[in-house]
Amino acid sequence: MIPEPRVIAWSEMESPIGPLTLAMTNQGICYIDFGAGERTQIELKVWTHRRFRSARLERKDRELEVAAEQLMEYFDGERRRFDLPVDLHGTPFQVRVWRELQSIPYGEVRSYKELARAIGAPKAVRAVGGANNKNPVPILVPCHRVIGSNGSLVGYGGGLSIKEYLLKLEGVPLPQKPLKR
Repeated sequence: MIPEPRVIAWSEMESPIGPLTLAMTNQGICYIDFGAGERTQIELKVWTHRRFRSARLERKDRELEVAAEQLMEYFDGERRRFDLPVDLHGTPFQVRVWRELQSIPYGEVRSYKELARAIGAPKAVRAVGGANNKNPVPILVPCHRVIGSNGSLVGYGGGLSIKEYLLKLEGVPLPQKPLKR
């Protein structure tokens, strides 16, 4: 059993999709949230307490510098793969889904149905969607690369406009939006 971390380091960074809040344990990046400030601090505290009970949060910008640099390289189109350790905390099913998400290559997408089949649970499409929604490390664990069976952009914790931005950044052809009349 891995010992519980005593300190969770966190930081904030600016990005083309808005501010991001990052956190890491001694095992790796464990949390990314869209936004910064009081709201995200409250959400990070709640998330940390649920997973690590007695861990303390400490702002440590320098410890998260490499993660912020790699994210900016990604946003600048210079990085297609991250080489950051990721420390995933969830149910065994969620972690299985999140690990499978990490296998989706840059610039490609999968449907929720394909993802369910890939983890050996073809009837668990809704559960896969639920796990995708609970992904604590978006972008590094690329849940934005999952779309509806009909090719539609469905659901994203950061909002569909951010999902669309990330997929366009990766060169994914997006479905045409119907014209408003």
